[in-house]
Amino acid sequence: MGSNVQDSGRSVVTVGVFDGVHRGHRAVVERAVELARERGLRSVALTFEPHPDEVVRPGSHPARLTTPAHRAELLAGLGVDEVIVLPFTLDLSRTAPEEFVETVLVDRLRAAAVVVGEGFRFGHGAAGDLAVLRTLGDKHDFAAVAVPAVAEVSSTAVREALVAGDIEAATAALGRPHRVEGVVVRGYQRGRQLGFPTANVETPPHTAIPADGVYAGWLRCIPVGNLPAAYDGVRWPAAISVGTNPTFEGVPRTVEAYALDRDDLELYGTHVAVEFAARLRGNTRFDSIEALVAQINADVDEARRITAG
Repeated sequence: MGSNVQDSGRSVVTVGVFDGVHRGHRAVVERAVELARERGLRSVALTFEPHPDEVVRPGSHPARLTTPAHRAELLAGLGVDEVIVLPFTLDLSRTAPEEFVETVLVDRLRAAAVVVGEGFRFGHGAAGDLAVLRTLGDKHDFAAVAVPAVAEVSSTAVREALVAGDIEAATAALGRPHRVEGVVVRGYQRGRQLGFPTANVETPPHTAIPADGVYAGWLRCIPVGNLPAAYDGVRWPAAISVGTNPTFEGVPRTVEAYALDRDDLELYGTHVAVEFAARLRGNTRFDSIEALVAQINADVDEARRITAG
């Protein structure tokens, strides 16, 4: 916490799901941080887990753009003093707007200001909007601050871009490469047999995975558990394959990353992140292993060119 923060215990709070922490989210959070610093107060980002849609509409499974840990890391990186993850339960979903404001924002966080996107909704049945928040702010002595939406940037738009394989649009909205995370597990070892050993990444359920195809990007280890020191903080350029491998029958959908020119990495059991820079092509069935290897070599060359840039 910065030295300019007073001991009043009051805070500037920003509230949202913040899945993806895209450019629109960043505008909201950065305004909260700025306001807190102006007033000498602590800044708090309040978010929820699991995704509220999954609780309110069970089975909807919105594709997750960020893991909870990565989301918290991104929010902290924007300068907030504290990230609070509130368990989103059925009871919380049924909480009236005024009760949510009183119990969470006023009693718990002692909000002096609440900063939200202009489309923010809260409380049972999404009955609370900006006008309600402002009315409650007048009653409970906090300012309700709205930040305009960033044009054409939303978590839904990012998910749609990924489904279409439009990595450029996803990157532009996020302000960084989209990444998926998971643990490296043993696959069919076909890449190793072909001379391109890949990290087969087992992603959490409902991860927002780009459309099937071949991509350029990066592979990095995340320091969870016993990570070898040589891998900590290293980011390898990579060629990435998403989907079932059409040259080999019966393979389930996978995310595999080949760290360019590395055949010495021992990553089994390691938690990794795969970041997507560009889509190279869709998946194709090859008539021979030789044709497949020739195409992989071409993909690797293109991935090397893109990641070098």
